[in-house]
Amino acid sequence: MPQLNPNPWFFIMLLSWLSFSLLIQPKLLSFTHTNPPSNKIPTTTKTSPWTWPWT
Repeated sequence: MPQLNPNPWFFIMLLSWLSFSLLIQPKLLSFTHTNPPSNKIPTTTKTSPWTWPWT
């Protein structure tokens, strides 16, 4: 069964993961975020109970 032979596929998988982790990932992580997180304190809104017309 040739699909159980890891000889060519393991090298391809290893090469693809190395290229991703060494070349592509640092390029992706260097981008700045468009909306940086802010230190704003979340405000809670006061809600009033709903008056149902049929009660």
